[in-house]
Amino acid sequence: MTADVAVSLSMLIGIVALCEVARRFLTRALTDTGLSVYAVELVSTFQLCCCTHELKLLSEVGGIEPRLALTLTYLGAVVHGLTFSGAIGNPSSALEHAYHARLSGGCALRRVACQFTAAAAARTAVPMFWGMGLSGLHVRHKLLGYRCISPVHAPVSKAVAVELACAFAVQTAITHTRSVEEKYRVHAVAAVIATVVYAGGSVTGAVFNPALAFSTQFPCSGNSFLDYCLVYWLGPLLGMMSSVLLFDKLIPLMSRNSSSPHLPLDTKKRT
Repeated sequence: MTADVAVSLSMLIGIVALCEVARRFLTRALTDTGLSVYAVELVSTFQLCCCTHELKLLSEVGGIEPRLALTLTYLGAVVHGLTFSGAIGNPSSALEHAYHARLSGGCALRRVACQFTAAAAARTAVPMFWGMGLSGLHVRHKLLGYRCISPVHAPVSKAVAVELACAFAVQTAITHTRSVEEKYRVHAVAAVIATVVYAGGSVTGAVFNPALAFSTQFPCSGNSFLDYCLVYWLGPLLGMMSSVLLFDKLIPLMSRNSSSPHLPLDTKKRT
């Protein structure tokens, strides 16, 4: 098992390194075309999906300890945060950027298209890596036909609620740490991600990212395509919208109502 973990960690490091080289090369090559942001989005989402595939394999098939799985989840989130170079990697977050006018609607939709394209590419590429048989874990998974079982271990309505809550927590953390220096912010967001994975992982896998779920969860047997759409697409979207609605609309409205001016006491006496 130690050898399997070492090989998987080496594979994760290799994926991040190759994607970083690709990001830098494409950024320079496409500087004057306006396409570099979409290239970075493609590469970064591909990195996220490939790494998550490997971590999922370690956890579900490799049977690593939950503590180690959470540690790797936290470290992975930190690495992604530090290397994404402005990429978003999450369709829900891209739509949130468009809502707050940080991105135009067209730019957000093109980024979402890049994210799903990268997710599909990762879903195809990762079995090729596993097929090389670099570790006993990869060999066993190949012999099983790269089979995976649905991580949804609850009624669909409860699973949607779990993904909604996870997305709400992560979106709230992202929103309230925007003013924090990036090298500290990534750790705060990664800690929240690890926490929601610990809390909701046993119910849905705690993905809270529609593109990532399309890559890692949709191929699994056990639930219908519609079930997966409700849990992994609708749930995160509602979670993001709930966070935006609460902190952009409801809380400011409640604050204004609670601090509304009252007539002075002497004015009340004259009337």
